[in-house]
Amino acid sequence: MNEASITRYITDTLDGVDVVVASREAGSPELAWGDTFFSYDPGRQLPPARRFPFATIVTKDYGEFDCASQLDRPGVFRLNIGVSKETYRSLFGPQPSPPPVGRAVETGHDFAAQDRLLPHPVYAPQSWVCVLNPSEATFEAVRPLLAEAHQLAVSRYAKRETRE
Repeated sequence: MNEASITRYITDTLDGVDVVVASREAGSPELAWGDTFFSYDPGRQLPPARRFPFATIVTKDYGEFDCASQLDRPGVFRLNIGVSKETYRSLFGPQPSPPPVGRAVETGHDFAAQDRLLPHPVYAPQSWVCVLNPSEATFEAVRPLLAEAHQLAVSRYAKRETRE
């Protein structure tokens, strides 16, 4: 699987998804340029400050903040997915404590390993999981996680709408 096929799967399969590729034109911080953010926004009307992605595709290290995946290797990208606490725990056990700035969470995983579902090296405490360069077979296992993350985003959106 490549970034384009993953993006196509998400947009073709999940309803109401807004895709933002970070860029100067989108008003994104330069560090994020080229990374892809998937949010639930069926009317494409949420202001940027109210968008929270349920999945992302990241193509580079973020300095010392997020570098455990070694995304500076040619052709390496990471698909990140925000799942429920219950799903995270069923996959990896309890969420780890937040890491100090510039350090990965302590899980004993090789965060640079490709084609393996892993806790997110920084956002595992918030129930995020990831996979670097998933194969077709690994992506099959990831599809239900994307569907869950999307449903969580739909639920958050609905709650916001009823409060406003």
